[in-house]
Amino acid sequence: MIGATGLPALSAAQKAEVIYTQARSELTNRLWRAALGGEEDGTKAIGGETKLPMSLDALLSLLDERKGATAHAAPQPPVPTVEKERNAPARWDGQGQQGQAPANGQRGYGPNAGYAGALSAAAQRTGLPAAALATIVHAEAAKGSDGRWLPYSRNPRSSAAGLGQFLSGTWRGEAEREGTWLNDVARQQGWLNDHGKVKGEDCAALLALRYNPEAAIQATADYAKANLDALGRAGISIGESAQAIAQAAYLGHHLGRGDAIRFLKGGLDPDRARTLLNVQVGAASAGKKIAATGNAAAAHRAWLLDFMGRNIRPERFDA
Repeated sequence: MIGATGLPALSAAQKAEVIYTQARSELTNRLWRAALGGEEDGTKAIGGETKLPMSLDALLSLLDERKGATAHAAPQPPVPTVEKERNAPARWDGQGQQGQAPANGQRGYGPNAGYAGALSAAAQRTGLPAAALATIVHAEAAKGSDGRWLPYSRNPRSSAAGLGQFLSGTWRGEAEREGTWLNDVARQQGWLNDHGKVKGEDCAALLALRYNPEAAIQATADYAKANLDALGRAGISIGESAQAIAQAAYLGHHLGRGDAIRFLKGGLDPDRARTLLNVQVGAASAGKKIAATGNAAAAHRAWLLDFMGRNIRPERFDA
């Protein structure tokens, strides 16, 4: 069991960066949510469904577009048109668009070999392929110049943090969900009340665990397993290959279960797809992609499949 309190062993400079980034992020998001009237993590419930208002990233991109600036968004390659298959069977076999193989031809964990033990333990506990878990972490985690995953990373414009880039609300939810590795830790530490909810005074200690690599990897595995089970209950068949498992699990991690199910069972509606694409690439780039395809749902689908094809590749981690 890990030492469940405090940050992992970081240098003084790294600890200072974590503290500064988290404080700046929390202040920015409080002000942004207050201005929008949104709820936790920038979401707002509309008609019983969670919706994302325009993110701060999207607003900055929109302002840049109007000023003719390009500082906030890198140029994007052309996006191919992907038509929505409304009558396609609800099945995910992992056959998204494929990216290029690593230039050096190497496989395995490389500079992230130190995480192999945690990935193997999480795989054995949940029954998911270690390579599938590794590629989800690889897609989520910030990386150093040598490709090393940075466990103390924090998104300055959201509450996402750690190797799994878990939002605060999702992390608390996993701690409160019975049967998870994180729930066991929270109970052992006395962080849950009699109703199984995280105590307010212990929330900071719980959230700090996102920076612990073992905790982040174990939580990623539990969340992936829950997402795959939810897809199965929704009637979506998942292939047995590590690629199919990894890509389906990543859809749940990236989109959330509801949108992942809709994505795989016919596609998102155009308004929702436009909102998500704005959040991911900024309003300026999203507008160009939508104009190129003529449809927001197709543009979002093309972008996401392309991203997954390039990043969700478990074969890279099969030594």
